[in-house]
Amino acid sequence: MNSSVTIRTATLQDLDALVCFSVALAEESEGVKLDQETVTKGIQAVLEDPNKATYYVAEVAVGETQVIAGQLMITYEWSDWRNGMFLWIQSVFVSAQHRRKGVFRALYAHVAERARAPEVCGVRLYVHHSNQKARQTYINLGMIDAGYSILETPESLLPTEG
Repeated sequence: MNSSVTIRTATLQDLDALVCFSVALAEESEGVKLDQETVTKGIQAVLEDPNKATYYVAEVAVGETQVIAGQLMITYEWSDWRNGMFLWIQSVFVSAQHRRKGVFRALYAHVAERARAPEVCGVRLYVHHSNQKARQTYINLGMIDAGYSILETPESLLPTEG
């Protein structure tokens, strides 16, 4: 692991960087253009309420300055079968100039360390089928295919307020 990568919990001061990274992530990985105002509100909600999720940022030194090089978000899923909490890795992004330099590896190691807590029963993530580079990165870190597919109800079938 690159020892010059520092991992910390994100704060409201990181909001702009997190929004920028999340918008870039959607565009790059799925070709989706996100509404920046919605993303800003969504990330701010997490930063103001850690029960929703937790963002971590990876910082690296560029000259005399520490810059955010990557991010990930952890959400939580209770498993009644295991009487424990899964940590779900989401919103993974490493800026292009810092890829293949140990930034994601450091973020992942931080999450894996958190997963050693007695109440945690595992770490999971989902990856888009077409994102083979990311998938290979996760496999190289020792993650395996859990044998599940993700299904969702389309927004058009959800009840509307009224």
